[in-house]
Amino acid sequence: MALWIWYKKTHYNDSDWVKNRIKGRSAEQQAVIRYFKNEPSCLSKKPINDEEYDQLLKETLKSKDFVEMALNFIGIDSEEVKDVDPIHFEGYSFDDGALQKKGIDKVWRSSKYQTTWIFFGKNQIFIYQYTFFMDEDGFKQKAEDYFYPDVTSISISSDREDIEAKDKNGNKLKVNVDYSVLTIRIVDGQKFDILVPTNDYTDRAIRGMKSLLREKRNS
Repeated sequence: MALWIWYKKTHYNDSDWVKNRIKGRSAEQQAVIRYFKNEPSCLSKKPINDEEYDQLLKETLKSKDFVEMALNFIGIDSEEVKDVDPIHFEGYSFDDGALQKKGIDKVWRSSKYQTTWIFFGKNQIFIYQYTFFMDEDGFKQKAEDYFYPDVTSISISSDREDIEAKDKNGNKLKVNVDYSVLTIRIVDGQKFDILVPTNDYTDRAIRGMKSLLREKRNS
């Protein structure tokens, strides 16, 4: 009995889905998958907790120089956008099959994260967006640039995403996750959507961007 208890406490209680998902993943990616899919149990090795997942995410963000990545991907020099400080937004994304979980602190987290940087040149606005996954090596990046007169509006909206979760008994259920989206619209009908957090920085950044665009269009 003692040997069985020792074995259980030193091994994860992985489901077949988890066992298949962690194959070929790094140790950190395996930890992330177990964080989202393994329930803590006194009879098995515990997955990382909310704070430890937050720390993994923080370290991942720190390991990347997003400004340099953005400038290289867009193909511009820092001198071209030096007059106005760039702004950036970041947050969890809950679509495209990302793993989701409501933490002990009642905060919804996802294995998919998105960061967007906006640079302001003399005649154009440059947008760089990088989306990555904590449970795999995949990432997406895209960039757009628009002449100031072509930007017709900047608006923010609150959206609600239906995601699949589980109750304490393991039963599947649909839950709602609320998040905000900043939409930049262009004259030809194009638009660029950006996930934004709800905080004072977002409010100040959007007000400043709107003011700058009005100034540029009227100059």
